Amino acid sequence: MSPDWSDEVLQWGLPRLRDLPWRRVRDPWWVLVSEVMLQQTQVHRVIPKWEAFITAFPAPSACAEASLGDVLRLWQGLGYPRRARNLQAAAVAVVERHDGRLPSDRDALLALAGVGPYTARAVRVFAFELDDAVVDTNIARMFARVAGERLTARQVQTAADAAAIPGEGWAWNQVLMDLGAVLCRPRQPACGECPLASTCAWARAGRPDPDPADGSAHVSVRQARFEGSDRQARGRLLAALGRGAIPIGEVAEAMGRRFGVAHRLVEDLLAEGLIARSGNDLHLPG
Repeated sequence: MSPDWSDEVLQWGLPRLRDLPWRRVRDPWWVLVSEVMLQQTQVHRVIPKWEAFITAFPAPSACAEASLGDVLRLWQGLGYPRRARNLQAAAVAVVERHDGRLPSDRDALLALAGVGPYTARAVRVFAFELDDAVVDTNIARMFARVAGERLTARQVQTAADAAAIPGEGWAWNQVLMDLGAVLCRPRQPACGECPLASTCAWARAGRPDPDPADGSAHVSVRQARFEGSDRQARGRLLAALGRGAIPIGEVAEAMGRRFGVAHRLVEDLLAEGLIARSGNDLHLPG
């Protein structure tokens, strides 16, 4: 992709940006919380949880001082509770290493629990307004289609870097994210409304199979069925423990699973530090 179209796309996208609450702030902690919550979770589910979380833990110090159990209670409903555990661990590290303020340095961000290359770049761009090019699943899907071929992680990052507009890091990345999420959707993309339709190799070819986004780096794949899954059973137990301790003998019922399966999942949760045991009772970490 050539950056020749970048200014046109930016001007097209700015008036169309979705009004999301984390886009109104530049607090690095609040931005980090939003980015972690948005991993594998839909925007409409994240908004109320994000607002509740930053109200309860407005700074890394507040999250670091809380118990993991309290953090998990607020997280309930978002799924993938390891994210909450990692977020609190990151808050502790920020307090211990950076005087309670998130750093803008990429390597320092990458050293925090749960922060990978995408999240580090996102914090730099959306909190500090630096000129990194971020690549989430929506942006990766769009670049693959425009290129008309599957892209490796290096190729898609190179394409994103080349298209970025110096001095417009915040706005440019937000526009690309919305273009990918709203128009360049995984299924039934709205190519007729897209400002890149004349540039997109896949669209110009008539959108042939296979879709070049399928199998490209950073493009998410369809998740396994939630109903009846281990994830559902784990979530049921964590939700129940959020209301109080549960005897070991009642966990199978709480999870809706046979005893053997429930026992395995309990052992996994204990090993991950997401639940604790006192005698014959399970509870959230104190």
